Amino acid sequence: MMEYDDNIGRGRMLAPLPERMRPQTLDGYVGQKHLIGPGGILRNMIETGNLSSFILWGPPGVGKTTLSRIVAKSLGREFFTLSAVSAGVKDVREVIDRARSNSLFSNGLSPILFIDEIHRFNKSQQDALLGAVEDGTIVLIGATTENPSFEVITPLLSRCQVFVLKSLGKDDLQILLDNALTSDEVLKYRNIKVKETDALFRYSAGDARKLLNILEIVTGSFAGKKEIVIDNKAVTACLQENIAIYDKGGEMHYDVISAFIKSVRGSDPNAAVYYLARMLDGGEDPLFIARRLCILAAEDVGLANPNALLLANSTFQIVHTIGMPEARIPLAECTIYLASSAKSNSAYMAINEALGVAKETQTASVPLYLRNAPTKLMEELGYADGYKYAHEYPGHFVDLEFMPEELAGRKFYEPADNKQEDGLRNRLESLWPKYYPKK
Repeated sequence: MMEYDDNIGRGRMLAPLPERMRPQTLDGYVGQKHLIGPGGILRNMIETGNLSSFILWGPPGVGKTTLSRIVAKSLGREFFTLSAVSAGVKDVREVIDRARSNSLFSNGLSPILFIDEIHRFNKSQQDALLGAVEDGTIVLIGATTENPSFEVITPLLSRCQVFVLKSLGKDDLQILLDNALTSDEVLKYRNIKVKETDALFRYSAGDARKLLNILEIVTGSFAGKKEIVIDNKAVTACLQENIAIYDKGGEMHYDVISAFIKSVRGSDPNAAVYYLARMLDGGEDPLFIARRLCILAAEDVGLANPNALLLANSTFQIVHTIGMPEARIPLAECTIYLASSAKSNSAYMAINEALGVAKETQTASVPLYLRNAPTKLMEELGYADGYKYAHEYPGHFVDLEFMPEELAGRKFYEPADNKQEDGLRNRLESLWPKYYPKK
């Protein structure tokens, strides 16, 4: 084995390892055999040249961008790329105008427009793509980590096929690791021994980019040493020391969103808006944050302030419509409102307990008087017999047992101690004293 020279690579700027190892052909591409293996739909597109617009949906680091570049290179197509994080309608129209110019049609093939994180495009930005996709001016390839059914407008979705990419398995990660150690212009000259891969693959979590970033960090920690031994202990220790470098969207992502959620739940608007800022500054998807606010409004504010859920849902719609950077304002408004609001998890607790009971009582019979009787036979069998229409009684209430017989008297909802639910408790105490006795 050649001895490693610490001067290898010096004097020029080296690209990060994931970029250096980015495959250029389908044969070098790892994973997604259902799409690019023999008979796979994307392989067939490339081999036949019959390329149509499509969206790649899958988790980070599984090869969406790489696959798009390979498609373009294999078919000899011009390749334009936009990031939905920073591009606007003007950028989209400029690419379409360039695609319509004669110079790009010298080979008679429509160019490819690749849009990373297409789910971050708002409606007007997606609308701007429709005509060019429809008439074949461009072939659109979108990449998204979010379900396109929810994030891509229906007219655009109907013009594109959706291909689902999967997280990489251990066998795929092993191939990537072996390739990097034997083929990379730097690592192949280093004396690297891999004794254990459990931690390496666990922290990678099926993400090729993350695997290669970790590998680069770990091997870099052995600078100047003739031998590098990679085992679980070395990987864990190295990542703990380099967590800020490694975790741009890894564990730190989960730590910050966890702190954000707990700050809102804990009624601290200052900490909540700080963690909101951390997420936005780190490039977090604002729609991801908006969804978390909807969950917080239902789970933690709940019936203490039902308006919170309405505000959170409106915030999600606004963020989806206007996008960043303006979306930071309604996100901050909703965050502060939820953090400052009274809290109750009574609905959350009620549905969780009810789900547990429902799983165990799937065959419990609904009382006959609560069933509909759309046929004469059902009437004869006693369906709907004895049902009392609540609006025909004083106070629009009638004392019926609505639970199945074996669950009679079972209570799931317990009002929390807050002003809003005090009113609910008072009414339930007057209607159902057997379930809600007065305190």
